[in-house]
Amino acid sequence: MFISCDDSARPEFKGFTLLMPAVSVGNVGQLAVDLVISTLGMTKVGYFYTDCLVSMVGNNPYATTEENATELCINAEVYALPSKELVVLQIRSPFIKNKYRHFCDVLLSWVKSCSFARVVLLSSSHAYQRNDHQLHTTSLRYLLSPAVEKTVRDLMQKLNWMELEKVAAFPEVNDEKVLHIPGGGITKLLFTESCSEGIQMVVLLKFCSEGDNIPDALVLADYLNEWLQVTTDQQSGSSPAKSSKWKTPSSWKLLFGSGLPPALF
Repeated sequence: MFISCDDSARPEFKGFTLLMPAVSVGNVGQLAVDLVISTLGMTKVGYFYTDCLVSMVGNNPYATTEENATELCINAEVYALPSKELVVLQIRSPFIKNKYRHFCDVLLSWVKSCSFARVVLLSSSHAYQRNDHQLHTTSLRYLLSPAVEKTVRDLMQKLNWMELEKVAAFPEVNDEKVLHIPGGGITKLLFTESCSEGIQMVVLLKFCSEGDNIPDALVLADYLNEWLQVTTDQQSGSSPAKSSKWKTPSSWKLLFGSGLPPALF
């Protein structure tokens, strides 16, 4: 359930694009969303109250001054940039077991009530489970729900993007093909539910492995920007920004913990 920061007024999101991450391998989607929020300087407009995520609280991950560094953040917060008709739901903690479906139901209900134009889900999948064809092509893939195909597919083809391939459900037994996203968290469930409910959803996905996933997040953010152009190169003013143009949040300084204490040496 969405709770607004301003108790007196509920934000109007009709026709906006909702961008959100899946909690998936390498946390790539969450890191890419961090880049979007930080680069665009998006304003927090509320939070998503749910018992489906592990509770957490921390300092402001996008702090720019000592004053706003003491602001608190929680597990699911909503940011908005009306000038670009963009809303971002950032998820910062893992899901509680057996709560996936309930979260999807509540989220899609909110999407409908707000009349979002479309939902863009940033996700990832285990690189080691790629097939031979996927190993020899780009590590980026997309998925389109039937409701959004007519308006987006032609552009995806012009960009020479590759749709995520379905795999054999029972190899060498029959020809049935199914969607398989190992390590993708709620990606498959949320996508299939969106398809059945007629919601316009686009999934952008990167194959990766656990480790330092900042490079993967930059690539996924560039992939998103190539299509939506949420930010542009400040020098040219028109071309989509590449990795060097993204502004990393201040919280990334401690992404791998603090430095080694001098006393060790």
